[in-house]
Amino acid sequence: MTEQYKELRKIEAQAYEAASEMIQAAGMKPGQLFVVGCSTSEVGGSQIGTFSSPMLAQAVYDGIYRAVKEAGVYLAAQCCEHLNRALILEEEAAEKYGYEPVNVVPQPKAGGSFATAAYQAFSAPVAVEHMKAHAGMDIGDTLIGMHLKDVAVPVRIGTKQIGEAHVVCARTRRKFIGGCRAVYDEGLL
Repeated sequence: MTEQYKELRKIEAQAYEAASEMIQAAGMKPGQLFVVGCSTSEVGGSQIGTFSSPMLAQAVYDGIYRAVKEAGVYLAAQCCEHLNRALILEEEAAEKYGYEPVNVVPQPKAGGSFATAAYQAFSAPVAVEHMKAHAGMDIGDTLIGMHLKDVAVPVRIGTKQIGEAHVVCARTRRKFIGGCRAVYDEGLL
């Protein structure tokens, strides 16, 4: 077994662990949207946007996809800034949530390696420009916040890194309304 193979399996395992932990911590329900942004440059120890790696992307994708399939949630892979952070998801999910597909096919240096891996692996991939996901994971500081519902809440998980990339997670919650006399459902916090 080569060192490279071992490292890729380690990254896949880290991605699976992080996604599983996050999905559980966020209390995600089947059919909800889980957005992931991933810089393979950062996973590999380089600065974001400088070392796109299809091999690292596939390892991260494989780990995350296994976790989302187990949970029954939809994965949305955020593209890089060259595609204005569009998202790749299954056509079924886009239809369910009313997101209009656009015509673009991500590439490693125009969309990002992670989004490219998702596009190649999904059964019926589509790109959409915007979404409001229920929770998300940012691998390597890719700025997924624009694709979360309005009230994002940080979630701390045990997996702090995937490869060399910093991992930040968030779930969303319903907005509070009504002011100081309002009473809130603690189960929805």
